[in-house]
Amino acid sequence: MSAIAASTGVNRDVRVMGVVGSAHFSSHFMQLALPPLFPILHAQFGVSFTELGLVITLFYTASGLGQALAGVLVDRFGAHRLLVAGIATMGVGVGLAGLVSAYWMLLPLAVCAGLGNSVFHPADLSILSRRVSEGRLGRAFAVHGLSGTLGFVAAPLLVTTIATYASWRLALIAIGLYALGSAAFVHSNRGLLTYDRRLESASSGAAAMRRIPAYLAVIGSPVVMMGFAYFILTAFAGGGVQTFAVAALNTGYGLALNVATLALTAYLVGTACGIALGGLLADRTASHHKVAMAGMVAAAVCVLVAALLGSGSFFIGPVLALAGIASGITGPSRDVLIRRAAAGSGMGKVFGFVYSGFDLGASTAPLLFGVLIDHHLAHAVFLVAAAAYALAAPTVMQVRQRTALPQPAAASAD
Repeated sequence: MSAIAASTGVNRDVRVMGVVGSAHFSSHFMQLALPPLFPILHAQFGVSFTELGLVITLFYTASGLGQALAGVLVDRFGAHRLLVAGIATMGVGVGLAGLVSAYWMLLPLAVCAGLGNSVFHPADLSILSRRVSEGRLGRAFAVHGLSGTLGFVAAPLLVTTIATYASWRLALIAIGLYALGSAAFVHSNRGLLTYDRRLESASSGAAAMRRIPAYLAVIGSPVVMMGFAYFILTAFAGGGVQTFAVAALNTGYGLALNVATLALTAYLVGTACGIALGGLLADRTASHHKVAMAGMVAAAVCVLVAALLGSGSFFIGPVLALAGIASGITGPSRDVLIRRAAAGSGMGKVFGFVYSGFDLGASTAPLLFGVLIDHHLAHAVFLVAAAAYALAAPTVMQVRQRTALPQPAAASAD
């Protein structure tokens, strides 16, 4: 009987990981739907690349601002409902972008898609935290991160292929329709994703008597603020490498465009491999803070080495691959730490606010790194990214064995 129960538990966990992973893949896939089309849109609408960059800034700004609110809504209405609504909203924004007749129409659609994107992290991670067995949480967070990374890898390939052989409009419309299908798939599995939201405020009879504290008290705690800072720094570093590594390697290091693209691909594939390894490691260690700190330091060192390598160096690609592995390994342990910090506080609130730092870092990175490229400071792209990775390491210590709320004092006898 116990073997049957164990088998059932494994099957359920795998199914939950698969459904949530598919949603996260959709999110990242749609995030990179538009940027590969910028050269086409530049010619189509006669606008500058700075104006096109504003579309992405609006997307991540809306996502970041909406994510904190999404965390509250997740705790109140249920993560699976918000997840379905988010996928559909994001899909509508991307799909309608294929029908616009003027540049300015992309701006409100970017805000729409960004608001849809805001629900994924608080909803996904709340579901995984409640519906996956404790002993497999590290692997669950790894599947979640890996799915998103694969979405980043797949989007440029599919979007540019459809745009090349058909049209950019068809590419965006097709992605929008795919998103609606993804939302329907998640909705059809709602029974698998639903959990008792009362567990967010109480895990025992005594805890049930305590009210969930005010939202500001939760997000204002030192551990949550440090987690917020961690995500700003890591997203800033990763976003800078992901967005401008090709331009930096091509213009500043003298690498051919295809070779520079391969170097970025090595970084992304390395990140995916690191996440997979990190999931296995997170389920086999109690020292998650050490894993996260070591990964950040190693990523900083590797990116720094990439900055110091000479023009046309053969080793830049392998070094960036190692940087991706190092940063990817930290992901599952990082999410375990944040989940621990969220205990008893409303996981949606904590995940929503902390992950809004990711959008803040991702929205500001293009501005600074773009200026560096414009001023022919390609090496500085990697130097700044390395500094951000290094600064992220100390923030992990603030998350170690802490929660967003102080433990209540023992009641005195009357």
